[in-house]
Amino acid sequence: MLTEQAELYRGLNYPWGRQVNPEPGTPMAVADGVYWVRFPMPMSLDHINLWLLEDEDGWTVVDTCLNLPNARELWEQLFSGFMQNKPIQRVICTHMHPDHVGLAGWLTERFDCELLMSREEFLMCRALVADTGREAPQAALRFYRAAGWTPEQIETYQKRFGEFGRAVSTLPDSYRRLQDGETLRINGRYWQVVVGSGHSPEHAALYCPALKLLISGDQVLPRITPNVSVWPSEPEGDPLREWLLSSARIRELLPDDLLVLPAHEAPFHGLHVRLTQLIETHERDLDLLYDHLSEPRRAIDCFGVLFNREISSGLLGMATGETLAHLNCLRGRRRVIRERDDAGVDWYRQQAESSAFDQIKRPAKFIE
Repeated sequence: MLTEQAELYRGLNYPWGRQVNPEPGTPMAVADGVYWVRFPMPMSLDHINLWLLEDEDGWTVVDTCLNLPNARELWEQLFSGFMQNKPIQRVICTHMHPDHVGLAGWLTERFDCELLMSREEFLMCRALVADTGREAPQAALRFYRAAGWTPEQIETYQKRFGEFGRAVSTLPDSYRRLQDGETLRINGRYWQVVVGSGHSPEHAALYCPALKLLISGDQVLPRITPNVSVWPSEPEGDPLREWLLSSARIRELLPDDLLVLPAHEAPFHGLHVRLTQLIETHERDLDLLYDHLSEPRRAIDCFGVLFNREISSGLLGMATGETLAHLNCLRGRRRVIRERDDAGVDWYRQQAESSAFDQIKRPAKFIE
């Protein structure tokens, strides 16, 4: 068990401190039969938290890390060491992003076990993996030109297109579907599937009432806000609206006294406080963005309002997607309109608000 060094910070209570940094690949008990393992990643978000659940004569694994040689080495050390050569009986992936699903295919093949995911996550993952090796589609190039990207940025995107699949081992041809509200029996205890949307299509968190735990994946993170983006495959989507509704629903559905086990950073108490913070942060950003659009601007002209750092080339796609998510949400609320010029570039500006729309500008349940 980790040595407790509780720390209260910005309304959240971290039982082991918010800066705790477990040794990579070394499991630490956070509850009876539940172990926290941190794997490093070579990116700005430099780690992922994985969860090993004792499961009778074997293990259930929640999330897997990227498909990287050093990640496989850490897993091999776990198999022969801490896991005592007991088999993995099932692999659960909270969602389809490569840091969560990257080694799912490798693990399920090695142990001849099931992969459990929600349907939209499994199918979307397979679709994105299938892009590897093909040229970037014209629809995607038009999408980023419309956002205001330069020809040089478009060219870089074309060269990098398909990188998603390179970080994911081959998925199995079948899986077991996770559905919102269903329960899984793991080590004699029930875990309920809690689905959210916005960060990914059908994100599945896991709630154990007996242990008072929530494995939250990326749906609830203690310090950073999960990326919520519009992508070329669904340019008119409104994922931020979905994310706000999901967050409000989870706040209402689950009790507040849970230990939240996030995919990044440290476990914490304060689920309702954090969900409210996340909701209010986006609502504030929507208002700031609306004010910024007192004159027409492109998506790339809005980065300064939403982000407190310089946007590097490696983060350009995520920054653009998140900005468009906010713009599409404002459009859905009838606060902003979009106009495309002769060069195929989209410009956004305020729309005069009528009293009919004043009532839906900021739903009360988002800011309780």
